[in-house]
Amino acid sequence: MADVTVIRPRKGWAGLGLGELWEFRELLWVLAAREVKVRYKQTFLGATWAVIQPITVMIIFTIFFGKLAGLPSDGLPYPVFAFAALLPWGYFSHAMAGASGSVIEHRGIISKVYFPRLILPLAPLLSALVDFGISFLVLAGLMVYYGIVPSAAAALLPLFVLLAMLSALALGLWLAALNAHYRDFRYVVPFLLNVAFFASPIAYPSSMIRHPVWKALYGLNPMAGVIEGFRWALLRGAPPGPMLWVSTAMMLALLVSGLAFYRRMERTFVDVV
Repeated sequence: MADVTVIRPRKGWAGLGLGELWEFRELLWVLAAREVKVRYKQTFLGATWAVIQPITVMIIFTIFFGKLAGLPSDGLPYPVFAFAALLPWGYFSHAMAGASGSVIEHRGIISKVYFPRLILPLAPLLSALVDFGISFLVLAGLMVYYGIVPSAAAALLPLFVLLAMLSALALGLWLAALNAHYRDFRYVVPFLLNVAFFASPIAYPSSMIRHPVWKALYGLNPMAGVIEGFRWALLRGAPPGPMLWVSTAMMLALLVSGLAFYRRMERTFVDVV
């Protein structure tokens, strides 16, 4: 009689299966690499699209917000000021959108083989780093052009990238599980990204918000502290202050609750996708 392996859902945080994630790490890399290949397969400009979009938005922001509206930029050249915010925001939006649709996109393999389902929203976080790295080279070129030398705080950049990754994962977990059960949530993701885009200090600095209560509420946007921290670490901009701690606390709350919600809902993925 052949051996039979019975897979049952585990209770508590043991259900995350962190040990299994490490065992299936090669699958994680395969899925991430596949997303990069699919993204640029049969494209005319290839990876150049990772640069065209933020540069175009930067030019538009510089003309309309920097020149015509005269918005402040914390003493920084407005093109660098805007691009330094578009860089982490672009990573967050791409990673979160990919994570939110990961369960539906891979419904074919979910019903056929077993693997830790948490791998699905994790893969877009890795693939989005490719576009981030390409765009970062453009930002480095802008800094050289404007003669901006980063301070020692630039060593904290990996920390802010990690915060952006965790923010994308936190929201991606919620939306991936909801999207699997309620297909109209695919229309919610672009709406949320549009709202969050203008609710983040991209075209304007958070220093424009002076009241401490409003600034704390503004920090409930997890990317607000990340973007300001990214500017501060790389461009010697204004320090994010307490807003960073509020954003980090909000991110952790969303991440913990998102992991619990995703783990509970993944038991029915095979039935609903």
